[in-house]
Amino acid sequence: MTVSSASAASAGADAPVPPGESSCAASPDRVPSPRIAAGSPPGREAASGNRGKHPEPASPSPTGGGHHPARPRVTGLHLSAFANHRSTEIPLDPLTLLVGRSGSGKTSALRAYDALARLGGGAGVGEVFVDARGCVPEGARRDAQGRRGFRIGCTADGPEGAVRLDVAVQVEPELRIVGERLTAGGSVLLETALRDPARRFVQAAWHTAGSAPVTRAPLPDDRLGTTLLPLRVAGKTEGQRRVLAAAEQMVVALRSVFACDPRPDRMRTPVPTGYGRLLGGCDNLADVLWRTRAECGRRHAQFVAAVRAGCAGPVTDVLAELLDDGTVRAVLDRGDGSRTALARLGDGELRYLALALVLFTGPGVLEVDPAGEVPAAMQTLTVLADGIDRRLDPGQRGELLRLAARMCDRGHIRLLGTATDASWATGVPGLTVVHLDP
Repeated sequence: MTVSSASAASAGADAPVPPGESSCAASPDRVPSPRIAAGSPPGREAASGNRGKHPEPASPSPTGGGHHPARPRVTGLHLSAFANHRSTEIPLDPLTLLVGRSGSGKTSALRAYDALARLGGGAGVGEVFVDARGCVPEGARRDAQGRRGFRIGCTADGPEGAVRLDVAVQVEPELRIVGERLTAGGSVLLETALRDPARRFVQAAWHTAGSAPVTRAPLPDDRLGTTLLPLRVAGKTEGQRRVLAAAEQMVVALRSVFACDPRPDRMRTPVPTGYGRLLGGCDNLADVLWRTRAECGRRHAQFVAAVRAGCAGPVTDVLAELLDDGTVRAVLDRGDGSRTALARLGDGELRYLALALVLFTGPGVLEVDPAGEVPAAMQTLTVLADGIDRRLDPGQRGELLRLAARMCDRGHIRLLGTATDASWATGVPGLTVVHLDP
């Protein structure tokens, strides 16, 4: 793996192994660490140089190591053993593009991110990993007890500094979380391990720094322990407050994720009104336009300008028409009294239009799971766009990526996309390209 980024940190060290993890995702061979090579822009230097117009509020690091963003965000994925990834470290900037041939692990990386986000939202491991066997690295051997699994994790930066989460999931003989570790500033704040396979819980230990340095208690083996800490930790001591702050930073960073893969075949059909939140396949785009067109005239005008740049022919408006049966369909207003139904547009135009709409909206419009107890100004929406260049012509690809760069530069949205190559993305400011080598 290589990263086109002038300030890419070196990676490749094995992720910390939570207790009970070594037998969960056994590998027959030792896989060399990935290679991180610094390149020339587009990369992180370009990104930092373009953020001057919209400075991100920063907070002093609690460890005295500099300043960290006020909005928690995921800054790295750690795929220790997941699908076709072994010891893979993926740095994440506001606008990141994963590039590689088919089978290089682009889609599985997005899948791991989405899984962590859902676990961070409180979902059970069975809900998140419906096809868990497909997540186990090919060739992974069962241990003496017949167990196999996988390991994933991430790093979240924010007011508490860099906080790292590592999770070990057992798939066989039964699906459960068997190990978890939350670390910050070189200290282990939470650690869980499966001690008795016959019982449906793991033994957890978290930092307290009180009369007892560590508190131990059982936690369920089907939920992420990090999300349960606010229910178990009183926050009476400085150590407990540190654990809570780190856990909350991780959870907030993982929430508000929107996995988007527009389906043109579904976008052409009129839809009922009322739901108003955009689905991942953008099937109900007409219903969302019916709602959002009147909510913010300035934002809608910017969206129309973006559509005009990526669709053939004149475009003066994008709107939804109410049909006799009560459904709505989306149309382009051509400005001469004629309107073109989206059903008549090509697949590339529809994907471009849908992705542009996603970039101009927020958690209140997209079907995401935001942290409701946290002010919107402290949250960041992360869009996962698999095959962002799929079916787009060169002009549409470039225009969409430049739009993404502008929106990510504002600080309230981040985008992680995949593409087969990045030759068309050269020169886009603020873009980090991660090459996944098979």
